[in-house]
Amino acid sequence: MKHNLKAAILATASAAVMATASASYATDSVNAAFFLEWASPNQIAKVDKAYDDAMGVDVNWTDFSTGVQMTEAMLSGDIDISYSQGLAPFVTAIQQGAPLKMVAVAMMYEANDCFVKNGLGIDASNASELEGKTVAVPLNTMADFAFKSYMNHLDVDMSTMTIVDQAPADGAVSLADGSVDMACIFGGNSSKAAGEVGTPIMTSEQKVEAGIGSFDVVSVTEKFATENPDLLRTFLDVTDEANKAWAFTDEQLAKVAKDAGMSVEDTRSQMEGMIFLSEEDQKTKFFGPDGVAAGAAAALGVVFSDASDGTSIAKTIDASFLD
Repeated sequence: MKHNLKAAILATASAAVMATASASYATDSVNAAFFLEWASPNQIAKVDKAYDDAMGVDVNWTDFSTGVQMTEAMLSGDIDISYSQGLAPFVTAIQQGAPLKMVAVAMMYEANDCFVKNGLGIDASNASELEGKTVAVPLNTMADFAFKSYMNHLDVDMSTMTIVDQAPADGAVSLADGSVDMACIFGGNSSKAAGEVGTPIMTSEQKVEAGIGSFDVVSVTEKFATENPDLLRTFLDVTDEANKAWAFTDEQLAKVAKDAGMSVEDTRSQMEGMIFLSEEDQKTKFFGPDGVAAGAAAALGVVFSDASDGTSIAKTIDASFLD
């Protein structure tokens, strides 16, 4: 997958050099990416075609298993906007030269869990016993970021571990059949499955105390942002309206649950742990002079690569479309 990503980046970057920044472009459709098992208020606008009506174009939604897959789809030209791409895969793509932009924050949430197989007797108090064990991790995702954050905080030597790159659903299966000792997971159904056979390495309280948290972003290709700024602004405005209209009603939960491929009960439980910020709050807390976005992206880059250039990452963050 890494080879394919780098090849796609090179091809896309070459095409971008040949394109003109002021190109006049009209489109009759927009392709957007989202996650199943990752419930959000904007799925009501998605189902009700509010995006299509406000933008005046057909909005085609495709679900993906990981944020890395979203990146590859954007680089290949199949996706224009990725809703709720993990910060980690976004930063990884930027570090490899991908022509992408972060234009908004989709949501804040508790860091993804890494589930230890029940019966091993391993928790945060003796996490060093994970050394030498096998772990399923969807690499370069926010679950990967959580995994590295937990291991660093708990002083576990990751170099001794066998790390298997698996999407959350596959990781949950591997944890259940004993192929791995721990699986790092995101997504409602996958987390529920992993929770039936494993226990999170850190509790919610321990994560808060350690300052380990997460947020997802709305990312776009530079080409789409340059050629269709009004469509992008409208997409973000519709999302903002959906967030403001969210009231946890039974009708809303049922509609989102169906679109997310989850039960109403699991959808409610998942969304209770999420924070959906207004455009104003995003500009103030994440994109202001002392905002969280650039600092978190740079810090995440350091986690994944000591050679990360936080300045170059900051240049890919553009909150002007929230205005």
